[in-house]
Amino acid sequence: MSAVAVPRPANSAGAPIERPPHVGPIGRLGRYTATHLRTVLIGWLVVALGLGFFAPRVEKALSGAGWEASGSQSVQARQLVERNFAGLGSYGLMSVVYSPTQTVTGPAFRSVVARVEQTLRSNSAVRTVVAPTPGLSISPDGHTAIVQAGAARDPNRMVAAADSLKGTLHKLSAGGVQVNLSGAAGMWSDFNAANRSAMLKSEVISWPVTLGIMLLAFGSLVAAGLPLMLTMLGLLAAAGSLYLGTQILPVSIWAMNFALMFALALGIDYALFIVMRFRGAFFGSRLDAREATAVTMDTAGKAVLFSGVTVLISLTAVMLVPSPAFRSMSLGIMLAVIFVLAATLTLLPAALAKLGPKVDNLSLPWAHSGEHRSPRFAAWGERLWRHPVRYGLLAVVLLTVLAAPVLSLKTSMPSIKVVPSSDSSRIGYGQVQASMGPGATGPLQLLTPAGQAATVAQIAKSDPGVAQVMPTQPGGGGLALVTAIPRQDPSNPAVGATIERLRAHLPAGTLLGGAVAENHDLQHVLSAKTPLVIGVVMGLGFLLLLFALQAPLLAAAGVLTSLLATAAAFGVSKWIFQDGALHSLLGFQPQGFLDAWGPVFFFAMIFAISMDYTMFLLSSAKEHWDHAHNAKDAMVGGIAHSGRVIFAAAAVMVAVFFTFAISGPLPPKEMGIILGVAVLLDAALIRLLLLPVLLRVMGARAWYLPRWARRILPDIRFGHS
Repeated sequence: MSAVAVPRPANSAGAPIERPPHVGPIGRLGRYTATHLRTVLIGWLVVALGLGFFAPRVEKALSGAGWEASGSQSVQARQLVERNFAGLGSYGLMSVVYSPTQTVTGPAFRSVVARVEQTLRSNSAVRTVVAPTPGLSISPDGHTAIVQAGAARDPNRMVAAADSLKGTLHKLSAGGVQVNLSGAAGMWSDFNAANRSAMLKSEVISWPVTLGIMLLAFGSLVAAGLPLMLTMLGLLAAAGSLYLGTQILPVSIWAMNFALMFALALGIDYALFIVMRFRGAFFGSRLDAREATAVTMDTAGKAVLFSGVTVLISLTAVMLVPSPAFRSMSLGIMLAVIFVLAATLTLLPAALAKLGPKVDNLSLPWAHSGEHRSPRFAAWGERLWRHPVRYGLLAVVLLTVLAAPVLSLKTSMPSIKVVPSSDSSRIGYGQVQASMGPGATGPLQLLTPAGQAATVAQIAKSDPGVAQVMPTQPGGGGLALVTAIPRQDPSNPAVGATIERLRAHLPAGTLLGGAVAENHDLQHVLSAKTPLVIGVVMGLGFLLLLFALQAPLLAAAGVLTSLLATAAAFGVSKWIFQDGALHSLLGFQPQGFLDAWGPVFFFAMIFAISMDYTMFLLSSAKEHWDHAHNAKDAMVGGIAHSGRVIFAAAAVMVAVFFTFAISGPLPPKEMGIILGVAVLLDAALIRLLLLPVLLRVMGARAWYLPRWARRILPDIRFGHS
């Protein structure tokens, strides 16, 4: 830094103030916010009040369905069934009436059935009610009956109807006769409620843990509170934006859950990097608070900007999956990232400039205000420089061993096991299967022109995967509905084979639908889109790193090492969730597979987080390289200046993610374990070990930029002059 001391008043740390350094656009933005605190505060107050007004309404406005492949054959079939067969499609309500001692002919049983029918008919979400019929919806032993209700609303509103009806219906149980709402709408209602409760529980646990780790990392209660400010502001703005989004299109309730998690994770990451850099610039130099803020934003702020763009790019790739739930979840996270990033680049520097030396108020005894370079991580960098092969080989072998199981990873749409065993949909599901067969909970709906109904019914009867074919139902629009009951449980892969086999043999113009078919089609789309999403994320990630670092080899190393850590995390998830290891300790029933949304969605999330750490490490290394053009100084200096931030941020994220592993339902456990293991491996074995070793092995070649690329790429530097 080529700043010259001039005889001006001392800064708040007691040192003479330097002449203002030259900074780039992000540094100038930091300087502007530092000198226009009132403008920044008013701007964010308007955002907070404007969007915060809508935030409390968001939870009731979010949708509970959307787990479908838009435009698929099964979705087309459902829409036609709902239109032409009184709403008796896959999102119709299925009330299971059961008694271990009485049958449908008993007076108590008949009384309960009558009250169920009356309750359903009086609900505006119900289009028609079909009473239990022998041979169709009454079990052979007479102890189980199903009252069907046609859907009068779209799937999202039918899940909301199930939310309000399941408790009312269950209260109709009397005289040893039970009532449980099951079916797709009931299952998604219970699934969403259980996961919402579990995630709230995890968040309550994670907040004090997070604050404790941040206090240790920052060494100051005031500094540790800054990330929480960013998180709460970002989440408030994202929640309000999501509510406004629901007025245009359905937004999954999971969007809010993931937005909260990412707002917390990234708010901590970004604040850690910037606050630590500010403290180094302010206390460790002769800059006043305003210029220390400008320098901080010119270096750390620029890295945060690139990191945030990388996260947004990774999540944008998930939009390639044509599913409303996936796209709205990505949208929710992206909104949270945008608001947290905006607050980090404007409100945080304004707050730091205003606080100045007060940023270290309420500090711990061992906190070192001006210590930006960590002696311990510098020593670790020196050790890696001396013994690159020993440590690098250890990391590669360990990651490869952990990643190997991913080659035998199986995925499928979630089974009923993801719903708590005490919930009504799962109880009713079990009662129907026990009395009517394992496939009775996943009927296939074959929609065909009326003239082909007999042929379609015969094809279904002759299929080895079909246990029973119900009488053909005539409907509107010249269509007929043939219902086929599979032999296996809906989560059995054999049912998917039956669906494909039937579709291959059914006459033209016939559509195969039903809830199990919708799951099958979504799983097929996810399997087909996963390689594309991974390729797009990696390709765009490489281009952004190349743009930021001006080093093709280093950009490729950053992307490939992120892929290795991700593969290792999924290898561990295969061992736990597919093979069932640790299931007793973690408290879940293994399904024999990983939920199908895991690879595509969790990959994008893991890659986004790992690129955070990559940018922090390599931007610091590039700053040292641009200053001295010395490979050792770049590698050791990069670790020394970013290692503590990466370590602290990873500790917070691992703690936050692992709190989800103790949640009740299976999906939060999958998310917590996979993301927590990925962050742990990425920070410990990739960013603080393997990537520095690659910097050592490549030496000056790591920073080589071809002459043609130098003419195309802008000159981006992470230092100042």
